[in-house]
Amino acid sequence: MKDLTPNRADLDPIEIASIDEIRSLQLERLKWSLRHAYDNVPMYKQRFDEAGVHPDDLQQLSDLSKFPFTYKNDLRDNYPFGLFAVPRDQIVRVHASSGTTGQPTVVGYTKGDIDRWADLVARSMRASGTRPGDIVHIAYGYGLFTGGLGAHYGAERLGATVVPVSGGQTERQVKLITDFKPSTIMVTPSYMLNILEQFHKMGLDPRESSLNVGIFGAEPWTDAMRKEVEAAFDMHAVDIYGLSEIMGPGVANECVETKDGPVIWEDHFFPEIIDPVTGEVLPDGEEGELVFTTLTKEGLPMIRYRTRDLTRLLPGTARSMRRMAKITGRSDDMMILRGVNVFPTQIEEQLLATGGLSPHFQIELYTSGRLDAMRVYVEALPTMADEASKTAAARMLTKRIKDVVGVSTEIVVGDPGAVARSEGKAVRVKDNRSKE
Repeated sequence: MKDLTPNRADLDPIEIASIDEIRSLQLERLKWSLRHAYDNVPMYKQRFDEAGVHPDDLQQLSDLSKFPFTYKNDLRDNYPFGLFAVPRDQIVRVHASSGTTGQPTVVGYTKGDIDRWADLVARSMRASGTRPGDIVHIAYGYGLFTGGLGAHYGAERLGATVVPVSGGQTERQVKLITDFKPSTIMVTPSYMLNILEQFHKMGLDPRESSLNVGIFGAEPWTDAMRKEVEAAFDMHAVDIYGLSEIMGPGVANECVETKDGPVIWEDHFFPEIIDPVTGEVLPDGEEGELVFTTLTKEGLPMIRYRTRDLTRLLPGTARSMRRMAKITGRSDDMMILRGVNVFPTQIEEQLLATGGLSPHFQIELYTSGRLDAMRVYVEALPTMADEASKTAAARMLTKRIKDVVGVSTEIVVGDPGAVARSEGKAVRVKDNRSKE
């Protein structure tokens, strides 16, 4: 793989500033953000008043723990524009969730917000190894989802050439990669596996492609998947993190020279890790739920937003700012099976460590008698699709999950292509348990 370590002279000064400088800037911006939310968003004024706190009570960063949390349901309860902190005519763009599980969550951006977002995605892409003048193939979905347009504006801000493909039409994706020769692809990791599969179907060697960098986000993925994709394409695979409520992609990003967890751009976002049950703030290094407070958002400030993502805060390495460990799952995606906490990423790790199986899988939860049970659908590689190989792989995966995760599960090994493919975020879990 190419050495894509950025020149330190090209970095934003704050990326390599002292910790004291970063903390001082955070305190100044945090005071502004709390006051902005309190003065302009009725919900925050009510919440602060009910909690007996005021923006002036923040004298040091640790004082933030006195302030109440914000939840996803708060956006749904204030649908569509109730949490905006500026007049609606100052909002230049609106994004929203699909609303498949309830009322959509709507987010809005001022011109200043859009500019800062573009700057941070550009910073993220530079950290990934992308450079001005590179061609960037964007296979995130465009539209109300923040991925496509967030990546697009950032790539343009960096000075790259954008190929705005969006998701789907996998054969066309491969043709455009082959013809346009982009150096960078931005895509969900699960869809990158579909693209890899399509390369092989078309008789093309992915290692001969022009891709040097894959910037993967929008869903958790493992280091085992990173190794697989890097080996298949002879390229760097880095993690970009974001969520619409806080900004979109570009809240944090891995540095290509270390690949040791996304660096949180702490000059714009203040992170905390809390115990997901008690809400108590945990020290750096301990795993818990990630909470963010925006420091510069004008249109939609978020105070102590509970992301539900489970991770740890780690000290800076390639940059001064703290890193977040790989997302191990989401507190609301956690499956409890007979008293054991199970996350889809744990199943994926064991799948990728089992020979003869492709990385595609889906988990089904169902009721067996009076107990909950789990079935995992996987598929054999084309070279291992005979019945004896499938039976051996199923037995091995069953043992790995039992030994490492601690639960018994049924493994169903299908033929190549048996597991439904995704063109965006993968649907990993189907809950068919009895609701009675």
